[in-house]
Amino acid sequence: MIELGVNIDHVATVRQARQTVEPDPVWAAVAAELGGADGITVHLREDRRHIQDRDVRLLRETVRVKLNLEMACNDDVLAVACQVIPDQATLVPEKRQEITTEGGLDVLAQPDHVRRTLDALHDKGVFVSLFLDPVPAQIEMAKRIGADAVELHTGTYSLASPANVTRELKKIIDAGKLITSLGMRLHAGHGLTLHNVEKIAQIDAMAELNIGHSIIARALFIGLKEAVAEMKRKIVLP
Repeated sequence: MIELGVNIDHVATVRQARQTVEPDPVWAAVAAELGGADGITVHLREDRRHIQDRDVRLLRETVRVKLNLEMACNDDVLAVACQVIPDQATLVPEKRQEITTEGGLDVLAQPDHVRRTLDALHDKGVFVSLFLDPVPAQIEMAKRIGADAVELHTGTYSLASPANVTRELKKIIDAGKLITSLGMRLHAGHGLTLHNVEKIAQIDAMAELNIGHSIIARALFIGLKEAVAEMKRKIVLP
């Protein structure tokens, strides 16, 4: 059955806006689990703009489902990951000026650098996924350097006009076939909402979706537990 990873970064964004102690991402993780989340995802950014080291450590102690740590190939963040040892790490690109992750990791441009981070995580027993655009050469390099999974960047699909959405969906479907043919686990995420998630959830061998912003936004009106449960109902096939 497809797994739902709930990204709770933006609970921390609200807290950091006032530099206070609430809302606490640890509370959010509990509510997400009660709503049916199969995993909790957090992105420990280099600039610590939302999730803090303390959050990751407390989540490791309290989360009872899979803990997925999104991270750049950065030595400082890698040191935290190797201390905390999440169940899964997802390697992503990162720019200080971006509002959110703008695209997939360019493994072709830095295979040795990514491999060093990946190997260090593997040494700690961490399952490693790479966040990639649906580009065959990037996916093939991910396999070559030893990735366990690829999370396909669905942002372009999510923002596509009605005239282009079928084309963008086909890119993801074709990339998914390549990922599974190479023996890697298929994940997807970025920009997914209740309105566009079904076609992604229906892709053959899709194993995990990581969704954050739309769930947290919905939770402002109906509560986090129900927002997670609502998304879970949407992605689980009958």
